[in-house]
Amino acid sequence: MAVSMRDLDPAFQGAGQKAGIEIWRIENFRPVLVPKSSHGKFFTGDSYVVLKTTALKSGAFRYDIHYWLGKDTSQDEAGTAAIKTVELDAALGGRAVQYREVQGHETEKFLSYFKPCIIPIEGGTSSGFKHVEAEEHKIRMFVCKGKHVVHVKEVPFARSSLNHDDIFILDTKSKIFQFNGSNSSIQERAKALEVVQYIKDTYHDGKCEVAAIEDGKLMADAETGEFWGFFGGFAPLPRRTATEDDKNDEPSAAKLLRVEKGQAEPVVADSLAKELLDTNKCFLLDCGTEIFVWMGRTTSLDERKTASTAAEELLRSSDRLKTHIIRVIEGFEPVAFQLKFESWPQTADVAVSEDGRGKVAALLKRQGLNVKGLLKAAPVKEESQPYIDCTGNLQVWRVNGQEKNLIPSSEQSKFYSGDCYIFQYSYAGEDKEEYLVGTWFGKQSVEEERVAAISLAKQMVESLKDQPVQARIFEGNEPIQFFSVFQSFIVFKGGVSSGYKKYIAEKDIADNTYAEDGTALFRVQGSGPDNMQAIQVEPVASSLNSSYCYILHSGSTIFTWSGNLATSDSHELLERQLDLIKPNLQSKAQKEGSESDQFWDLLGGKSEYPSHKISRDAESDPHLFSCNFFKGNLKVTEIYSFTQDDLMTEDIFILDIHSDIFVWVGQQLDSKNRTQALTIGEIFLERDFLREKISKEAPIFVVTEGNEPQFFTRFFTWDSSKSAMHGNSFQRKLAVVKNGITPQQDKPKRRTPVSYGGRSSVPDKSQRSRSMSFSPERVRVRGRSPAFNALAANFENPSTRNLSTPPPIVRKLYPKSGAPETAKLPDPAKLASRSAAIASLTSNFEHTKRETIIPRSIKVTPEVPKAKPEPVPKEKEREDTNSMCSRIEALTIQEDVKEGEAEEDEGLPVHPYERLKVNSTDPVSEIDVTKRETYLSSEEFREKFGMAKDAFYKLPKWRQNKLKMAVQLF
Repeated sequence: MAVSMRDLDPAFQGAGQKAGIEIWRIENFRPVLVPKSSHGKFFTGDSYVVLKTTALKSGAFRYDIHYWLGKDTSQDEAGTAAIKTVELDAALGGRAVQYREVQGHETEKFLSYFKPCIIPIEGGTSSGFKHVEAEEHKIRMFVCKGKHVVHVKEVPFARSSLNHDDIFILDTKSKIFQFNGSNSSIQERAKALEVVQYIKDTYHDGKCEVAAIEDGKLMADAETGEFWGFFGGFAPLPRRTATEDDKNDEPSAAKLLRVEKGQAEPVVADSLAKELLDTNKCFLLDCGTEIFVWMGRTTSLDERKTASTAAEELLRSSDRLKTHIIRVIEGFEPVAFQLKFESWPQTADVAVSEDGRGKVAALLKRQGLNVKGLLKAAPVKEESQPYIDCTGNLQVWRVNGQEKNLIPSSEQSKFYSGDCYIFQYSYAGEDKEEYLVGTWFGKQSVEEERVAAISLAKQMVESLKDQPVQARIFEGNEPIQFFSVFQSFIVFKGGVSSGYKKYIAEKDIADNTYAEDGTALFRVQGSGPDNMQAIQVEPVASSLNSSYCYILHSGSTIFTWSGNLATSDSHELLERQLDLIKPNLQSKAQKEGSESDQFWDLLGGKSEYPSHKISRDAESDPHLFSCNFFKGNLKVTEIYSFTQDDLMTEDIFILDIHSDIFVWVGQQLDSKNRTQALTIGEIFLERDFLREKISKEAPIFVVTEGNEPQFFTRFFTWDSSKSAMHGNSFQRKLAVVKNGITPQQDKPKRRTPVSYGGRSSVPDKSQRSRSMSFSPERVRVRGRSPAFNALAANFENPSTRNLSTPPPIVRKLYPKSGAPETAKLPDPAKLASRSAAIASLTSNFEHTKRETIIPRSIKVTPEVPKAKPEPVPKEKEREDTNSMCSRIEALTIQEDVKEGEAEEDEGLPVHPYERLKVNSTDPVSEIDVTKRETYLSSEEFREKFGMAKDAFYKLPKWRQNKLKMAVQLF
């Protein structure tokens, strides 16, 4: 569309530069900017242009333009507002959706900008009306309609205005009455109370009484009698007859008309198809209750104005003045328009043409105006955040037929693609313990076990009184919360469940379950030590990707492969995952482009492979929907400009962020719909109401009112006291309106965690991740005695964590209280036996420590030996056990040296490598076994490690330990 400066009204220059609302009033046929202090005040004799600018996650702006026509505005002013709206769209690059708003019949989107309501003021400016001056308060009555936004209209103060279907507000000098028709819903009554609050604050300075009157209560209380006294006493209300306002334009089949030389001519076609639209023309789509004006991308500004005028003429000729007119631009059609056509192919978003927004920006820039908002913004790059405490307790079960089997803590981060899993994660919330119960479906898992997993997970949720957030997760679509909870996550091919085994047997399919001695290829991915995964893929060259690192092993041979586009962080994750998959083998490093023949032979030869990074759907701008689910049919209504107050306790809502969806379930929702929350989420994904190509396997979170996690509440300005209130929506808001403040609920106290053997089930939040139990297989504990490894396998230390080591792969030995399957307390007899063993080992440990010659690089304050051990109480004994475990771990894994600083080794004796290695036949006795390498000569050190000592000590501690293990010095 060609744009020149003469087409742009000076009042619109600089519009749409930042998110928010901008309003212009038509005065003498020109737009005049309305100050923000007057936003929401509309005069019945005027016309307005309203621009809503929304900042999207992509970095771009979305524009919605509305022109509002007061009931007393002149036809000339209304026409000016319509034309100026087209001009404003041109100034913004020709991509806004434009709406015609008539007083009393506004769209819900428009009303959402001015919550809780719009109450137009009598008078006007250019229309010749005078604004109403402040005068003595007079009684007024309003009718309120709407469940999500409220349409407010002043009606005559008379009994005949009342009816049983609507809600009415009677505004008197000292009190505001809300009359609730007997047929009105709880949600409508609650929304009307927001209007009462608005009237109280706006016209009474917040200093008047409020009363709620229930239709049919007769003279039950003094306030009811006072209300009817204004109407001369109580009398039954007559059955309401339909009024002009109640009559909606009859829905009819959509008719397409082409605009030619200012005239709308019908388009003859058997059915509506997108191909009927011509980018060089403007069209009208008459749907009865609304008329869409479609404008091709190449049409001129004059042609668009002419098409808008033709739509106005069509309304006047058919006496449908309150029908909405919605103007859309090719390439930016809203879903409501697309759904009118039998077919609407999904295409990529149309780029904003330089001929539009770019040229307008250039014109304005020459005049010295800031045009940053008009230029194409770069996408906002955000690191995904889990918004969940990752120091909690995790339990995992594998579904086996119709049952679930608890997985040992040392194996709970290892999943099979042919199986289904259930996990329960509990963590400390702000006020109470919070839970996340989820199901994970492998790509090769069978439907029977998926159904069983959902059923078993529901039972777990119900056993915890519906407190947990319930999640449904598919392999390959895991949300960031899932990876953050598991931290280190491995997916193997095949499966071990009975359902999977039965399926492959019936289908006569080869079992491809992961085998230790077979050929396997793993793709390593993640964002850091607290979020890393190894995914087994087909062991062929086409499975490689230049953006990742891989682990390839076959029997005793193991390779690591680094793509040319892989980051340094990816290399670190590669080493960490290698320690978990094949900890006992020395790997052969391969760099993309310089691979060995043996590497390609294991993959069956070379072939083409991709280079772009694999990514799941990104989070997009949130949309909130109210749901009505009846007999398997789901109807949704989008709620615009949503807030926490839009979540009604009697309803069910869906928050759609594209990458995930949340199904919010109110406390007062009927039990039938409550149990179908997950089904509602699945149907929502299937229908794809926004036509956003949302994945049918996107994660679904079911959230119950009062138990909302932070990764849900972050999309709102959240007040936890509101979700803790009791009663229906109307009762809650009535208490707020009457009392003037939100009643503070008593915050539930966090349940005191049960301790087993002196260990608290809630670790210190300052820890980077959950405290860990040592496992006999833990690769960092090597060359120790069997007694040492046995002790390390049975005790954990929740207060000490060496952050240089890989993240834990094992969780706590005992689950928190309240879990569906609570662990049993240790047997007293076993505890006594274990305590005796600990005491004996402690004595030996202290004795060895005193006789050991400590190198000068390790500074330890010697302890004074006790003459005779005194009896220790049982509670103190448990504390000492934990303390001893801390010291064992501290000795086993020392803290990293400061970056760039080698440890001192001056004055240490030098010993030959053959006497220092772990399995030496002639070991040196008086050395620190945790620092064997420090006793090597510089020459032998460089020979064995391939680097000097100062370079070695600049490496992270976990990397040092790995190199030391390779040369049998750890």
